[in-house]
Amino acid sequence: MKKNVGSTDKIVRMVLAIAIGYFAYSTVFETSWIQYVLYVIAGIMLVTPITGFCPLYTLFGVNTCEIKE
Repeated sequence: MKKNVGSTDKIVRMVLAIAIGYFAYSTVFETSWIQYVLYVIAGIMLVTPITGFCPLYTLFGVNTCEIKE
């Protein structure tokens, strides 16, 4: 897997994943299916910056990783 997620993108994804996870954990929805969907989205958003690879970026041809020459 070729890395395609840059450092700024990683930070934004981590912050959003934490915010979405906290929002899902809070008692706003009182255990509904929306919480589970938010947990999955937060999980995916946590995995992509850790691995540095986003499958959707490859489909659309996006690469935010800095090129080192």
